Amino acid sequence: MNVWIAIGLTVLGCYAVKLAGLLVPAGALERPLVRRLAALLPVALLAALTAQQTFSTGSALVVDARAAGLAAAGLALLLRAPFLLVVAAAVAVTAGVRALGG
Repeated sequence: MNVWIAIGLTVLGCYAVKLAGLLVPAGALERPLVRRLAALLPVALLAALTAQQTFSTGSALVVDARAAGLAAAGLALLLRAPFLLVVAAAVAVTAGVRALGG
């Protein structure tokens, strides 16, 4: 029964957030600071998710093959490589480090 209570509260919470977003006046969304924050927020959230997925396993901080793949992707981005090449470099380096490390 506790699971269904959690699901119901989540549904209500999502609906409340959606409703709150619709009730915000349009003038508040047109401010330059709000526009800049709205443009930067997805980048910050993606960076945080990438860091969390790369450097943690459960509740432990780890540096393993995923960090090497991320470094390879970062280098490919610095070299202005196309997106598919960035992903391919990250996959190849991660697989190589895992193959060498066991």
